Amino acid sequence: MGVNNSIKEIIMRLNETVYQALNNQMAMEYTASNIYLQMASWADSRDLSGIASFLNEHAEEERTHMRKIFDYISERGGEPRVQEVPAPRDQYKDVAELFDAVYHEEKSVSDSINKIVFLAWDQKDLATFQFLQWFVEEQREEEALASQIVGKINTIGTNGQGLHLIDEYVGGLVGNA
Repeated sequence: MGVNNSIKEIIMRLNETVYQALNNQMAMEYTASNIYLQMASWADSRDLSGIASFLNEHAEEERTHMRKIFDYISERGGEPRVQEVPAPRDQYKDVAELFDAVYHEEKSVSDSINKIVFLAWDQKDLATFQFLQWFVEEQREEEALASQIVGKINTIGTNGQGLHLIDEYVGGLVGNA
């Protein structure tokens, strides 16, 4: 019985380096959530309800990502550490700048996830490597969506009727992303 408990302990224990990286990723996901929530406020204050709804949905999604990592760390016998996150930027020149920031945020999160994937592989932490595959696919989708929105903004523009069309288009993505 002692041998089985030792094996279980080895399987459940997180590598310290991977543990730290996952805790940092939790902070990054929470930061992204706050960024999108603040962006939603910016959009809402400009009567861009479609964009605000989209960003509110993404803020909640990022909190869910943080919670997935939190639960995973706990499941593996670690103690998740919720970190302080900086206050997000609250002003944007226009919708184009706002969604450019969304795209760059998604790329940054993807880069971080990818680094942890490689770290887990290097540390032979196959459980974490497998766990992170969901995040790899999620980030691929998020980057593609943000890029698509930036492309639409560049094509349609945000002057006059263009801003209304972009707001409708982005609002139409709520619940479908």
